[in-house]
Amino acid sequence: MMKRLPFLLLLALSAFAQDYKLESISSSPAVPSPYSSLLDAQGYRVVGPKGPWCEVWFLKSIPTGPKSTDEAIVLPIAQGTLMGILRFPAAGADRRGQVIKPGLYTLRYSNFPVDGAHQGVAPQRDFALITPIASDPDPAATPDFGALVEMSRKSGTAHPAVLSLELPGGTTFPAVAKEGDSDWALSVKVGNLALAIILVGQAGG
Repeated sequence: MMKRLPFLLLLALSAFAQDYKLESISSSPAVPSPYSSLLDAQGYRVVGPKGPWCEVWFLKSIPTGPKSTDEAIVLPIAQGTLMGILRFPAAGADRRGQVIKPGLYTLRYSNFPVDGAHQGVAPQRDFALITPIASDPDPAATPDFGALVEMSRKSGTAHPAVLSLELPGGTTFPAVAKEGDSDWALSVKVGNLALAIILVGQAGG
């Protein structure tokens, strides 16, 4: 009987494993007209143990520029650039662990500044800030860091709602994969730009 306990414990732990999987979405979400023509009809749904966690549609093409000389910045995207749309079908959360209400949100690129307030937030400075789409009417806008922070706070959070961006760890697109103990990242290729966005998990510190 004692020899069976480790095996039974392993089965119990497997039953509670917080695994996530990726599903394809074949149609764009219902968004205001300025956004509808920009979004790729191909979307991605990340599904967890309790059902759908979030859905993401990227632009057909994300504008890029030269690579920054700062090695902590890995993506060649300008501050404030629209990247896509995210939907939480139920309550979600950002990288800080802040609760995000169900609804549609824009994803805009930003670099966290090099200052004491953001020291140690993450090894990279690439982030996507979440803003309710009703508070972000112009997809062509490129708000500076301060303006984007204020927009993102309209998500109902004390701090701007953020998701970490990084370079993909693999070469298969699209894919969702576990990183570390509890993070799950969606890797995609938008045109020639490969990127990964951590959609599940809270940053330490």
